[in-house]
Amino acid sequence: MDLQPSAHADTFAHDHLPPPQQWPHLSDLGYPARLNCGIELLDGSLHRFGAERPALRDGGGTVWTYEELRERVNRVAHVLSDDLGVRPGTRVLLRGPNSPALAACWLAVMKAGAVAVTVPAAQRAHELATICDLARIRHALCDVRSVDDLSKAPLPGPAVITYGGEAPDDLLRRAAGKPAEYTAVDTSADDVALIAFTSGTTGRPKGCMHFHRDVLAIADTFSAHVLRPVPDDVFAGSPPLGFTFGLGGLVIFPLRAGASALLTEGGGSRALLRDIAAHRVSVLFTAPTAYRAMLPELAGYDVTSLRRCVSAGENLPAATWHAWHAATGLRLINGIGATELLHIFLSAADEAARPGATGVPVPGYEARVVDAAGRPVPDGEPGLLAVRGPTGCRYLADPRQLEYVRDGWNLTGDTYVREPDGYFRYVARADDMIISAGYNIAGPEVEEALLRHPAVTEAAVVGRFDAERGQVVVAHVVLGPDLPRSEETVAALREFTKAEIAPYKCPREIVFHDALPRTPTGKLQRFRLRAPLQGAPLE
Repeated sequence: MDLQPSAHADTFAHDHLPPPQQWPHLSDLGYPARLNCGIELLDGSLHRFGAERPALRDGGGTVWTYEELRERVNRVAHVLSDDLGVRPGTRVLLRGPNSPALAACWLAVMKAGAVAVTVPAAQRAHELATICDLARIRHALCDVRSVDDLSKAPLPGPAVITYGGEAPDDLLRRAAGKPAEYTAVDTSADDVALIAFTSGTTGRPKGCMHFHRDVLAIADTFSAHVLRPVPDDVFAGSPPLGFTFGLGGLVIFPLRAGASALLTEGGGSRALLRDIAAHRVSVLFTAPTAYRAMLPELAGYDVTSLRRCVSAGENLPAATWHAWHAATGLRLINGIGATELLHIFLSAADEAARPGATGVPVPGYEARVVDAAGRPVPDGEPGLLAVRGPTGCRYLADPRQLEYVRDGWNLTGDTYVREPDGYFRYVARADDMIISAGYNIAGPEVEEALLRHPAVTEAAVVGRFDAERGQVVVAHVVLGPDLPRSEETVAALREFTKAEIAPYKCPREIVFHDALPRTPTGKLQRFRLRAPLQGAPLE
């Protein structure tokens, strides 16, 4: 397809888009040719809903109105453009726990016409180095509490400026002296706004490039038609803004609706319940694991302010849906999304919600179930989920584009069944990705981390079913002669991997072997390791 003329002076992102013939079919929602999503989400909503409405909140009681947020964003954008030399198209890494400051930095990057690469604060130096290399990161805005791993990334590295500290050159201190007005870059609707990274089954991160129009599209489809927020809503949830589930649910959706969002650092199910009660949260985004964890604690908190609860990130068991409904009277809004499509594309709400099923295509999207050759299979038969709509997969210079997009459809890697009445029911992942408590974890990435320990000679990582988390990560390890097969070694290996990769990816169980099962040609037989472990002892 022909793209609108770009405003990017730094053309790296545009130059590394896949060839147009490899793109999925994309439906048109009628956005204008010139579009800056930062203006639409902030200035546009301010004019539609009012400058004095609350926009962002933190856990300490601070509330920024839309006008206060606009001024802060404009001042940060001035620092980017005037002081740091950020040009339209420049990639800017954003790292830190959820906070109003992080959201303001993201919006400033949008207004400056740059490309945001937002990563979870839990990522480690090795992971950050890979992302910085793939996206050719030039600048990084980092919460002062999260700067250590970024500074250790084994690269020449981006220019890092911290925020939230006391240093004279702190980003927010520098921004305070800048003008409150900023002329946003006149980006094209087709200019890349963000690169979101996801790990594939090989563990090599894939950068998913999304345009300014894509950012609005997820708000104008799932949020507008399924979630249906109102300006008085208060959004909250557990997903980091470094994941598109969190970016959409806690920044894009509330701002597009003129609502407000509570952005805190998290802290588990009790922290979520405290936030709901203290801030009268009405729209909640989290994973099924969190809803299950909150159930035993509900009696101690006032959650009557809740009216919409979104579950995504992993399959939602029917039992969890029924238990939440019985305890709260609320029907969980189940959904499946993908970083490649930016957010949720199958869902159902209210009376249309069906426990045990994901839902139906979100208005604007189409879905079908196909076989390995891409042919639709009959209703009731399992196959690969294929989706298309206003958003879709455009990998950053990655040959796996040809695997994800076929004949104009996005193949999500999930096995599904389409029921005769059009509802889609999840069956399983079609690849080796482990989905644990809403996180996608690539087994080979965990293996690589373990193998960096000098005493580990072989490692294979698989997922095991777990009633609470969906799956847990199990590592099968062959040790060299330097470490005994003991609980102390298990603890040491866990601590080692936590220093190499994000803690949520680390194995919950480690099983020692004399050798891993392989074929005569040397290929690892993972299926022999996937048998359920019932408290298997150390060998």
